[in-house]
Amino acid sequence: MTLAEILVSLFPDGHQVVLEHGLLSGRGTLPKAGPVAVIGVDGRAPVGVDEAARLARQVLDVVKGGGKTPILVLIDSDSQRMSKRDELLGLNEFLAHLAKCLILADTQGHPTIALLYGHTAAGAFIATALATRTLLALPGADPAVMDLPSMSRVTKLSIEVLQEKAKSTPVFAPGLDNLAQTGAVAAVLDPQQSLAAQVDAVLQSQPAKHVDSRDQLGKERRGRPLAADIAGRVHGLACAAV
Repeated sequence: MTLAEILVSLFPDGHQVVLEHGLLSGRGTLPKAGPVAVIGVDGRAPVGVDEAARLARQVLDVVKGGGKTPILVLIDSDSQRMSKRDELLGLNEFLAHLAKCLILADTQGHPTIALLYGHTAAGAFIATALATRTLLALPGADPAVMDLPSMSRVTKLSIEVLQEKAKSTPVFAPGLDNLAQTGAVAAVLDPQQSLAAQVDAVLQSQPAKHVDSRDQLGKERRGRPLAADIAGRVHGLACAAV
């Protein structure tokens, strides 16, 4: 689906979402959830310090406005911008700030939900879609926390070894199916049905308080069989030490 088609399906009664320099901003109204704030990245635009700062400002503006307005993050991005300028200005801190703003919004009562409809990778993926409480996707979406060549450089394992591991271990493999199996992607939506109704249903089913259940979802889907148990043990030990 194109961005225009997605917006029509999400907001059949119209919207005030605008696209400027690869960034999305504005508002729309879902049939049941009501008004939602919309931010995002389109056209496989990279996310650098300027883009991260603008997106973070939009999130903080929603929080300052009060209420419980949900924030919908639409994503079709490149990775973080690979430039000397951005790195020297502290791109990692800008991306971390954006992610923390989204987490803050959710904890302050603004449910955050992302819809991945194109590509996304690396820091841009982590600071936007993965920083929301619930990540949804459309068929054909192409997420990658790290591609195999990059993973090879970091782990010092050959591409062939990683390709073999990816066949049985989703955490070693990019792609929508693998991200869904690990629990990172909560659900893949049906583009033939109303996106408004599907996103409404997800928002209505979310608990009132911020809860991150991705590790449990990964366990149920056999993509991350140990993460939930380890997290539970760590939490138990931390509570016992208080």
